[in-house]
Amino acid sequence: MQKVFSIIAVSAFFGGIASLHAQPVSTSPKTYTSRVWVPDLGNGTFKNPVLNADYSDPDAIRVGDDFYLVSSSFEDVPGLPILHSKDLVNWRIVTHALKRQPPFDHFSTTQHGNGVWAPAIRFHKGEFYIYYPDPDFGIYLLKAKNAAGPWSEPVLVEGGKGLIDPCPLWDDDGQNYLAHAYAGSRAGIKSIIVVKRLNAEGTTTIDEGKLVYDGHETDPTIEGPKFYKRNGWYYIFAPAGGVSTGWQLVLRSKNIYGPYERKVVMDQGKSPVNGPHQGAWVNTQTGEDWFLHFQDNEAYGRVVHLNPMKWVNDWPVIGVDKDGDGKGEPVMVYKKPAVGKTFPIQTPAESDDFNGTALGLQWQWMANPKATWAFTDPAKGMLRLFSDRIDSVANLWFAPNVLLQKFPADSFQVTTKLSFKPNAKVADEKAGLTVMGMSYANIALKNKKDGIFLVYSACKNADKGAAEEETVLGKANAATVYLRVQVRPGGKCQFGYSWDGKNFTQAGEVFTAEVGKWKGAKFGLFCTRMSQINDSGFADVDWVHVNPLDQAK
Repeated sequence: MQKVFSIIAVSAFFGGIASLHAQPVSTSPKTYTSRVWVPDLGNGTFKNPVLNADYSDPDAIRVGDDFYLVSSSFEDVPGLPILHSKDLVNWRIVTHALKRQPPFDHFSTTQHGNGVWAPAIRFHKGEFYIYYPDPDFGIYLLKAKNAAGPWSEPVLVEGGKGLIDPCPLWDDDGQNYLAHAYAGSRAGIKSIIVVKRLNAEGTTTIDEGKLVYDGHETDPTIEGPKFYKRNGWYYIFAPAGGVSTGWQLVLRSKNIYGPYERKVVMDQGKSPVNGPHQGAWVNTQTGEDWFLHFQDNEAYGRVVHLNPMKWVNDWPVIGVDKDGDGKGEPVMVYKKPAVGKTFPIQTPAESDDFNGTALGLQWQWMANPKATWAFTDPAKGMLRLFSDRIDSVANLWFAPNVLLQKFPADSFQVTTKLSFKPNAKVADEKAGLTVMGMSYANIALKNKKDGIFLVYSACKNADKGAAEEETVLGKANAATVYLRVQVRPGGKCQFGYSWDGKNFTQAGEVFTAEVGKWKGAKFGLFCTRMSQINDSGFADVDWVHVNPLDQAK
């Protein structure tokens, strides 16, 4: 029992003892189970990744009996997704902390790869804190009494370029600190970790900080620091060596400013998990330690793994240490965390029947949205997308009004039922299903002067401003069409269509999905036009269903 009590006391810094005053998130509404990836094997074990989707740079805490996870969201809006779990394996999205991204005008146009980089979430004196960096504007803070919101508007803690990956620590003596790294692309320097003092409220830094670790010689590109204190030791968990090729490093010192000792506590070893990259230490109510981190899985994004963790001589060992050298490697299947009871299997939502008054939490726009882009109609059970003008951009990669969600598995298919009602005065409205990345492809209905046509489009090097290549598949047989994309391992995408929802015809060549800027490919919906008049046509989306390959809706 002594070990359990000491661990819980430590976790007061990141959501343990203080959590007794938190408002728990309800676990009952809208339980969803994916048909394409479920990490809970139903027999007391789980398989990795526990989130087989692009939840980049995860940070997590335990608050009482509840676990919360936040991740990078870059330019996507709403941003800062908050996920909730009771057992670290079964997760669901409960809200987004950032409804619109500041500066609002700046993020009303696409800013691929910019915006919300690696955040940190903590619970302190009855409130949730999220510190997140925008590499072009500085470090922001949001707060909430309940993880499901409402969250405060962002407050700029420190302005400047290249300040990234912040993480706070409230020390025993009442002093507050913030560790962060630097992005070389903006700051002109990287591979270092600094610690700065925060004011009592945590709303602003109050000194220029101290360099506590320089990784240039042994740990290049060290970043993503997570700050903890345990048994009188200060710990900085930080990945180094590069996103897809590096290792998990831990630094420790008896003094907050160092000098810090270093130890590699996890690397790929003989596992298939490259990286493994930054994440978060959490513990269970029963005293177990676990580590959530991401793996760069190319077009599928940065997927989240859960690994066991233990302490040996005041050093953490993450994963399985097969040779006893104090350095672990990731597990693929393992016994589930002990949390005192068994909870229902659930996953983040993917399919959407649009029967509610709001979009499902899995959807994000590529920029701050206009209110007129989309409206749900719960009476009809559909989503209405109004076309918006995009003639000022080179291709769909630069269009803000594209509604997307993450790839949910290595193989899956997406089918949607869409009705298109263009404005008769506009000869270039278009609505359809897309797979979006630095190159993209889509299938759509398009209004032309002589009627509505089914078209397949692809755009190689879209991020460089290349033109979209469009192939007309034929005149539309009806105003309602079923559009589909099948995704196979390696991101191989085959688009198709049907007029009856049963018999599908392939469209276009196999398209290989590509990454976006710092993230994986995404799929979703769009409705655009190239001209400006005083009214818009629209597409009514009845549903979007995500299923295993070659299965019906």
